[in-house]
Amino acid sequence: MPSLSLAGLSLRDLEYAVAVDELRHFGRAAERCGVSQAGLSEQVRKLEGLLGVALFERTSRRIAVTPEGEPLLRQARDLLDGARALLEAAQRRSGPLDGPLRLGAIATLGPYYLPGLLREVRSAFPQLELRLEEGRTAALLDALQAGNLDAVLLALPVGTDGVTTAPLFFEPFLAAFPAEHPLAAQSTLIAADLAGEGLLLLEEGHCLRDQALALCGATGAGRGSRLASSLEMLRHMVAAGEGFTLLPLLATRERADLDGLVRHREIEGGTVGRTIGLIWRATDPRSTAFRRFARFLEGTAPIGTHSAQELESSDGIT
Repeated sequence: MPSLSLAGLSLRDLEYAVAVDELRHFGRAAERCGVSQAGLSEQVRKLEGLLGVALFERTSRRIAVTPEGEPLLRQARDLLDGARALLEAAQRRSGPLDGPLRLGAIATLGPYYLPGLLREVRSAFPQLELRLEEGRTAALLDALQAGNLDAVLLALPVGTDGVTTAPLFFEPFLAAFPAEHPLAAQSTLIAADLAGEGLLLLEEGHCLRDQALALCGATGAGRGSRLASSLEMLRHMVAAGEGFTLLPLLATRERADLDGLVRHREIEGGTVGRTIGLIWRATDPRSTAFRRFARFLEGTAPIGTHSAQELESSDGIT
């Protein structure tokens, strides 16, 4: 069977033919469709020529549907109903922040940031359906660029081409010490105090590991030190007295101090921390909507963090 081309088939022509079928009058059908009678009649004849079937029997007294035309006009009506349903579905989901949004977040952020955010997101964007995924930076960026995620929450900068980034807030780091550690009792603490041996780190692939090494010095991790697979394990290693570490502010909130075995201390200077941003593909046509979403996230930044505007205006935060 030869392949069929749909190039000449128009929904408008089907609409004209169905109007003639329902009204059995070319003049009234033309009036309903908002065209001239001559124009409508010509398009119906073109449709009949394309189909190779006469849809109507025309006489001076009446318009009748031919036996061959009856099943074709039923199918035309079904096609028009389907097209209207398509338009209605699109209108119901006309907002770019309506429907599913596949959002990824790094593992050192998601469990501590998202729970406090979800209620506000659902209130501000009631039609948004978040599909959350957790992972490490490289894997999330790969998924984003492959189209498997729509946007990701990461620590900036990401150093990846083809993406757009919007800074949301600066999250300070706190130093976490075993309760008996000398620095746990120190009233003031600066980044240089953390440059000695005993720094505990996450495994390779966590951006927090690289940030901790950059802030505390590459020699901070003692030889033979064990590496943690998660922040929770890192916290337990501190409680066991294996060493100290840096924890993001949000990861220290509403978390038990393990029966007093862990002490958190602020670090002076205001620059020890990370900037969290929303990242999406630069080619995504929803870029304007993502910028709107980023402004919302910036406006609802957690207490204790600094907004993107503060980052730009403050010399003490980078």
